[in-house]
Amino acid sequence: MASLTGLTLSMARAAETRLAVVFSGGHDTDPRDRGRPVNLVAAALGVTSEVFREAFSGVTPARRDGGPTREEARSNKAALMKVLSPHGVTNERLDEVSNYYRYRRERGEMWRNTAAQAEAVFENDVLKRIEIKEAGAGYSSPPVATIEGKKNLQLNVTLTFDKDLKKNGSIAKIEAAPAAK
Repeated sequence: MASLTGLTLSMARAAETRLAVVFSGGHDTDPRDRGRPVNLVAAALGVTSEVFREAFSGVTPARRDGGPTREEARSNKAALMKVLSPHGVTNERLDEVSNYYRYRRERGEMWRNTAAQAEAVFENDVLKRIEIKEAGAGYSSPPVATIEGKKNLQLNVTLTFDKDLKKNGSIAKIEAAPAAK
C-alpha cells in the first residue's frame, strides 16, 4: 500500500508545473510629483500622499548647478517640518526616509528597490496558485506581471505600503484577472 501512496504522490507531482512570474515596470509616479516616489515617501513617514505634497509645496527647488544654499536648505527643512511634525514626523525620520529614496533621475538612477520573485503553480495546465518567493520593495505602482509561456493569462498585482523601508511598496498579492466577457 505504501508504494501505491508513493506512486499516487509521484503522479500528482508530475501533473504540477511551476512557471516563473516575470515583473516589469512598477516605478510610475504621479505627474504632479515630477518623478518623486511620493507614495513611498509618504507611507514611510506615516502620512498620506496629500499631506506630503502639501509639505513639499513649501520647498524651493534646488538649483541645477550644485543644490540649495545652506540657507535654502534650512528654509526647505522648516517648510517640510511645519506640515509634517503635527503628524508625528521627526526631523531624524524625515532625513532617514529622504536619504533612503534619494536618487538622481538625470543620471539614470532609480530610488532603492528590490525586485519581486514569484512562481505560478499549474496542475494539468490550470492555474492553482501563485507563490510569492520575494515580495520586493520600492514599487510605486503595480508592476506588470506575466507568466512565462502564458501571455494570454492576465494577472493583477496588489501592493502594500508600509513605514518599514524594506517592505514599503512590496507585493501583497497576485491574482489571475477575471476572464474578459
